[in-house]
Amino acid sequence: MAYYFSDPSKWREAQILASTLTPEKVINYILLVISYFISKVRGKPTHWGKPFSISVEPTTSCNLRCPECPSGLRSFTRPTGMLNEPQFTALTDELKPWLTYLTFYFQGEPYLNPKFLDMVKIASNRNIYTSTSTNAHYLNDENCLKTISSGLKRIIISIDGTTQETYESYRIGGSLEKVIAGTRNLIGWKTKMKSATPHIIFQFLVVKPNEHQINEIYALAGSLGVNEVKLKTAQVYDFENGSPLIPTQDQYSRYRQNTDGKWSIKNNLLNQCWQMWHSCVVTWDGKVVPCCFDKDAHHVLGETTKASFLGIWKSPAYHNFRQLILHSRSKIDICTNCTEGTKVWG
Repeated sequence: MAYYFSDPSKWREAQILASTLTPEKVINYILLVISYFISKVRGKPTHWGKPFSISVEPTTSCNLRCPECPSGLRSFTRPTGMLNEPQFTALTDELKPWLTYLTFYFQGEPYLNPKFLDMVKIASNRNIYTSTSTNAHYLNDENCLKTISSGLKRIIISIDGTTQETYESYRIGGSLEKVIAGTRNLIGWKTKMKSATPHIIFQFLVVKPNEHQINEIYALAGSLGVNEVKLKTAQVYDFENGSPLIPTQDQYSRYRQNTDGKWSIKNNLLNQCWQMWHSCVVTWDGKVVPCCFDKDAHHVLGETTKASFLGIWKSPAYHNFRQLILHSRSKIDICTNCTEGTKVWG
């Protein structure tokens, strides 16, 4: 669910995204869509085209300790570290003819990587639409100036409460005051620099402790001049026996309680997933994984430190994973808690 505070803001972002398109990128997207629908009809993976969008992980490090996040819990079974600039440059050099949308986020806090905004600038110079997600604790003057100068097009600010008590019940170790101050700072620098970007989004993760503040987050965003509010449903790892995080308002929950008292995900888990055709995630150390639900990189389809990305994209391992998606998605652990993947979008 999303709400734009002004139509000009909505259309401006759409125009900025459209400005990155080329005939080659449009043809690539059409090929991806056609091959995806053919695959659904045939039940066999047909795959044409290169990735339309990818996510790269600037770092696994984070300053907060959110309870349903591997970075926050310090519970990764994979190595922690930071993406390096030469590795990122090589990846974007390979993909720049087709890549349209690049998200600088998987796990961790991107601004902890000292080269993060330098890499954003590299992608922007390659005519790639760039986005990131942050807890906004590092939006000081220097970082705000560099953020705007980097060409970053969209920034998602996680803000899960309108009071410190509510906010820190999930964003453990965080300061709502810093989030609001950082947001004001970024908006102020946008005004000073007469910049239309980045498009600023408040993302509100709806959980039981904060669901009563939904109207308040819209009011706060409007008073600050934030472009958009997005409400996000929370992923809970051990949801079967319920959780104090599951909202009471059904429309904001990924889960439903069954007659036996157990909880289950609402998703019907159809044997299809658009994500597997148009995008993927590349971890800080070059591992290519199917999507953002594979937080511990259990399903590594290849490593960019050992092979070209496009070689991995068309590899037997990727083909076999797409085949499994079309036949037995319920047997894939990362899919069983997923509510995404069935819609075709960019």
